[in-house]
Amino acid sequence: MVSTTDEQGRWEARLLDLDPAGYQAHDLHSADRVYPEANCYTDILIELLHARGDEPVAAMGCAVAVDFEGDQWTFLKPPADELELLFGVDIHEMQPYRPLPEQIAEQISHGRTVIVELDSWYLPDTAATSYRSEHVKSSVVAEAIDRAGERFRYFHATGLYELGGEDYRGAFRLSDGFSADVLPPYTELVRFDAGPRLGGAQLRDAAARLLRGHLQRRPQSNPFARFGAQLELDLPRLLAGDSADYHAYAFATVRMAGSAFEIAASHVDWLLGQRGAEVTQAFTQIVQGCKALSFRLARQRPFDPSETVAGLAALWDEAMNGLDEASV
Repeated sequence: MVSTTDEQGRWEARLLDLDPAGYQAHDLHSADRVYPEANCYTDILIELLHARGDEPVAAMGCAVAVDFEGDQWTFLKPPADELELLFGVDIHEMQPYRPLPEQIAEQISHGRTVIVELDSWYLPDTAATSYRSEHVKSSVVAEAIDRAGERFRYFHATGLYELGGEDYRGAFRLSDGFSADVLPPYTELVRFDAGPRLGGAQLRDAAARLLRGHLQRRPQSNPFARFGAQLELDLPRLLAGDSADYHAYAFATVRMAGSAFEIAASHVDWLLGQRGAEVTQAFTQIVQGCKALSFRLARQRPFDPSETVAGLAALWDEAMNGLDEASV
């Protein structure tokens, strides 16, 4: 933990001594990617690991096993035991029995941090979406807190941000007028002392073993074929609905799949390089196909998705077969 003084006063507790103004996000969040964001949880893990000097791509082998789960694709989330194995990071549920700012300050003082679900209504980095317009829960990682000055720095989405004043009081439900019968948010403790941090050849070897395990647990049947059958049933309802229905459906389906396979492509490229080039290309084409399908759905006009989905299914088979050969 680092405590420093700046022109606005003293930060009570700081984890990594970072400044949002100069923070550089990881390449997985580069603006030139098709999907610069995956989901609120995986995105903050990427930036937390990156900020402490680890390579988060190593933990993304789980992306090859995402599946279509009936009405949505798998919510990509690196398993906790793999984060512990690769980086010595232990994440487990925490009991929020005191005011959260108190607990956050104490945990950072011990060299740990906290993942907590906050209301995006009070997160100024969501100005283009939900800030002061929609109540949406979203996970953040605490990086620094100043209780006296009502300031909070946090990892969220693709970067490091700061909020204060009314947003601070709202995010932590400290202002008058909040109902007392609302359940506390889901909160997790993040420790960095659960084991060694792997690097170099050790990190790649461990990531390769984990990738082989995820390949063994991949869907037993082609998930895009199953998604195509469900999309055929869902399409009339989507065409008759409003834009909110489309956005919710697209996020849970084509966007969830596209962002996961884009991360899978980055993982394979990092781990296998030229040996996995054909797999990386197949995953990249899946990403482009998901994006194209999302555009077609957004028009809310009748169309036949069968050809596009069949192409995605063929690419999935190609990528899985290629991984079986390349990762042995």
